[in-house]
Amino acid sequence: MSSWFVKKRQQKTAVEEKTVRVPEGLWIKCEACKELIYRKELVNTHNVCPKCGYHFRIGVDERLENLMDEGWTTLFSDLRSTDPLGFVATKSYKDQLKKLDEAGQTEDAVVVVEGTLSGHPVVTAIMNFDFLAASMGSVVGEKLRLGAERALEKQCAYLIVSCSGGARMQEGTLSLMQMAKVSAALAKLDRARIPYISILTDPTTGGVSASYAMLGDLNVAEPKALIGFAGPRVIEQTIKQTLPEGFQRSEFLQAHGMVDKVVGRIELRDFLAQTFAWMAGEPPAESH
Repeated sequence: MSSWFVKKRQQKTAVEEKTVRVPEGLWIKCEACKELIYRKELVNTHNVCPKCGYHFRIGVDERLENLMDEGWTTLFSDLRSTDPLGFVATKSYKDQLKKLDEAGQTEDAVVVVEGTLSGHPVVTAIMNFDFLAASMGSVVGEKLRLGAERALEKQCAYLIVSCSGGARMQEGTLSLMQMAKVSAALAKLDRARIPYISILTDPTTGGVSASYAMLGDLNVAEPKALIGFAGPRVIEQTIKQTLPEGFQRSEFLQAHGMVDKVVGRIELRDFLAQTFAWMAGEPPAESH
């Protein structure tokens, strides 16, 4: 009897000793297919699910590494948002800005750099969703305008990677004015025949989608990105109708002529390099 109990106890102990505790953060669940993905595998796929192709949202640093050659220069970092209207809400706008600055978010909701993409000179602006949902305030508009001016000065392409919740309500009409200001700056590039390429990522909504995000010589979207002015739920409640399947997603917009091309993140850099070469009149690269 005692030997039988001892044997069973030893077997249980052996199983317990073989149990491996998995450290937290090694795996992440895909929001689309719900499969578990090894986090390091996502790094190799530019944060695209290797099982279903779902594009996880990524930050500015990852965007820059994915798109730009090494050695880019950050521009207009001295610009800072203020509280021109003394906006009053549950959270003070001034306090929100202070907290973001203390957390190292010093570039506001857009980072503008100049450098090269596969050897092609380019000024690139990337919206930062971690800064108040990449809402468009006065500093965002000014940096985008200055980016267009720099592209005009350098006679190089201008690239804006958009993701935004829309206008920054804390700045009221001053925020809405940025739509016209940036659009006017882009019109200068158009008259000078300097290419402007707009990359729309998830989500691109509100005043951003109603202005510069849709004004590219080429409008390119990541797969399944939400793109639109008002949200689908608001639209359904307003028109009292059920919206079509995939409404306001990249593929739907491409099918209806609002987006020129849907390109996956892994292929985006090569696609842009080929586009810049074609726009510059360079001969196509020879296939090997």
